[in-house]
Amino acid sequence: MAAKPKEALEVTAPDYDEGVVGALQALARGQAADHQQKLALDWILQKACALNVWPYQPGPSDRATNIGLGRHFVGHQIVKLLRINLRTMRRK
Repeated sequence: MAAKPKEALEVTAPDYDEGVVGALQALARGQAADHQQKLALDWILQKACALNVWPYQPGPSDRATNIGLGRHFVGHQIVKLLRINLRTMRRK
């Protein structure tokens, strides 16, 4: 029998508060302070993309797993771009 995931992936929109909304709106305007940039990116990766949650979910339908994998894909693309060495990329 498969082990139950420690944290179930929610297939609904993640929670947010005024700080997150303000940070994302400031980021979109290009006016986010350092702490807002960090808050926005953390919310995107940890809440919206759910990178800290196992994407495979048990159940009769693959729906939750497919949503989890899609969210993870987006998060991993962001993380990949954050880790690219720009100097090396510019030389090519």
